[in-house]
Amino acid sequence: VTSVCFSPDGKVLASGSYDNTVRVWDTQTGAAIGEPLTGHTDWVSSVCFSPDGKVLASGSYDNTIRVWDTQTGAAIGEPLTGHTDWVSSVCFSPDCKVLASGSSDNTIRVWDAQTGAAIGEPLTGHTDWVSSLCFSPDGKVLASGSSDNTIRVWDTQTGAAIGEPLTGHTVWARSVCFSPDGKVLASGSYNNTIRVWDTQTGAAIGEPLTGHTGWVRSVCFSPDGKVLASGSADHTIRVWDVQTGAAIGEPLIGHTHWVTSVCFSPDGKVLASGSDDKTIRVWDTHTGAALSELRSHSAIRSIWFLPDGTLFIAHCQNGSASSW
Repeated sequence: VTSVCFSPDGKVLASGSYDNTVRVWDTQTGAAIGEPLTGHTDWVSSVCFSPDGKVLASGSYDNTIRVWDTQTGAAIGEPLTGHTDWVSSVCFSPDCKVLASGSSDNTIRVWDAQTGAAIGEPLTGHTDWVSSLCFSPDGKVLASGSSDNTIRVWDTQTGAAIGEPLTGHTVWARSVCFSPDGKVLASGSYNNTIRVWDTQTGAAIGEPLTGHTGWVRSVCFSPDGKVLASGSADHTIRVWDVQTGAAIGEPLIGHTHWVTSVCFSPDGKVLASGSDDKTIRVWDTHTGAALSELRSHSAIRSIWFLPDGTLFIAHCQNGSASSW
């Protein structure tokens, strides 16, 4: 299992796999909903629900994107073709009208989510594969992180690059994330640092956030945008003041292997972290105190809170998903 994604109401979970299929699950019962979604001829690398939950998109190593009706499980139209290498990331705009895809062919493509037609030419400029995509909350800007060590920002109306590439990372920009108000973009890198960028000017805000001694796998803003959390291969989580760039308190210590994912609860009071040590740890965001430790049967790859904050689900290395 390479990718999992919740529907906006939290009632459905989709998963993409090396078995070339997408499966859809009832999060309350754990039961599969319908038959597997078939059509891809190679690994499914990324899945993403539209914000209204009506459509599911999947990207694949067969170089295509497929779009599915979440009510019926039927494919909508033909596969979206154009990429010349595997599709690494798919992401819907907040208004559901646009679907973006990033690829190992170093390009981003933008599609009309209703018709499946390509919108304009591919977005080019990256010199290595596109690893991460994120729309701004208003949908006007698309950010892309790449193995060429840069982040690029694009105008979704025109397809034009906004300013110069955001440079400063010395190795792969692994993760990109907009703040809830869209004014700040954070990026985590294999050079052990986090950088914070002004989305209006493209300027770096302050110095790189340093302290991690291993690569930064995941970054996540708190719901109010004031705090940024980062998880690292150094086994720790760090919490940062977005305004000052200062570390808040000491590193959160307890994991005994890489921290692969961090996620705030919807009310911002709790931070969860998943690790290759097969545990999920839950932290009080105000005190930094550990609240609980949950053990899994396999290394944790990614974690999410449901929209109501009462449950989170872990995607495990062995292909399963567990809920608490």
